Amino acid sequence: MSRKLFFTVAAALLALSANAQYLTYDASRSQGLERCDSAIYAAIEEGNTPGAVLCVVQGDKIVYEKAYGNKRIVPKAEPMTTGTIFDLASLSKCVGTTLSFMQLVEQGLVDLDATVDSYLPDFAPWTDGADTVRITVRQLMTHTSGLQAVADVLELGRRKADGKPGMLREYIMKELPRRERPGTKRIYSCPNFITLQYILETVTGERLCDYAQEHVFDALGLQHTCYFPTNQRIPKKILSNIAPTEVLYRKGTDPQQSGRRTKYGRALLGQVHDPNARRFNCGNSGNAGVFSTAEDLAVVCAALMAGGEWQGRRILRPETVEMMSLPQPDAFGRTLGWDARSPAAGFAGEEFRKDRTICHTGYTGTSIVIDFDRQTAIILLTNRVHPVDDGGVGKTRRAVSDIVAEVLNIY
Repeated sequence: MSRKLFFTVAAALLALSANAQYLTYDASRSQGLERCDSAIYAAIEEGNTPGAVLCVVQGDKIVYEKAYGNKRIVPKAEPMTTGTIFDLASLSKCVGTTLSFMQLVEQGLVDLDATVDSYLPDFAPWTDGADTVRITVRQLMTHTSGLQAVADVLELGRRKADGKPGMLREYIMKELPRRERPGTKRIYSCPNFITLQYILETVTGERLCDYAQEHVFDALGLQHTCYFPTNQRIPKKILSNIAPTEVLYRKGTDPQQSGRRTKYGRALLGQVHDPNARRFNCGNSGNAGVFSTAEDLAVVCAALMAGGEWQGRRILRPETVEMMSLPQPDAFGRTLGWDARSPAAGFAGEEFRKDRTICHTGYTGTSIVIDFDRQTAIILLTNRVHPVDDGGVGKTRRAVSDIVAEVLNIY
């Protein structure tokens, strides 16, 4: 980790900014939202996640916030708190890559309808031998580029690409299969957002992690949101606030047989869970890598619902937020960087999807729903992959969204 990055991360995690303004709590609007508790406790009792944090936002107020269960269960149980820092997984695509990238679009530094190879000349097009189609930036942001869903971890491992971001880049630029003709099918693809990372870094001359930290996270005054939350010089009290994810087992052991014991491995703590981001992109990655808390994400949601500004801190103009929030033509329900109407957005519930709503999930068990018409956001953070990747919180997300939609119809 560079000296500059260390101090950026340390400042984001440790410094108490005099200008930071967090949302205040308004309990007067919380009546009925306690019904969410039973859905979340059921997920814990069924072994789908060790714990969770729920935060419901209306306008500029938190109307319900609660921690459930444990943030860790191996090697010993530790209770979840509302201040727990989570690996956001693919929510990083939204709060890290997309918000950063929309700033470049707003500034005219990137054209959504330009071809990717106009920024990255070595980026290969789709071809079937008889026809060739160049992929656009908009298609990357809406997952309609046709790129394969993930980079081949086994192949990159065989090539000894661990810790070598340049090898991942070469693979995505030239070798990653282009599965479908661009614009004809939605394939949710992490390499789409890693490619957006490459464009941002080419245009700005900065790493994505540095750009997002300065222009999004620090710009909003967030105190616990960053890439790379761990460093040996960061106090252990910060590490203790992070929810661990999966226990990585040693080669030759069987996770199913070893169950929840830890003698075969150690849980990831503050290292991004996603293998492409962790192993090959070293944590600075367009598809994953951001760590945050429910209260920090509440500020992000409040800023977006207010047109890109919070407490005098503006990250996007209202028209840019509007552009980002609308389903794109021929994008199968996707917006720029977010979901809205695709089948994967079903977790937000039918009531929310009737309105102008964006949403997204993260593989580790995180999710956000933002309803611009109701001025309501639901942040549900879990670490369902701890200690093993066998939990599922899809029905829990849907149940929580349905309860919130029903209860808030009262107001």
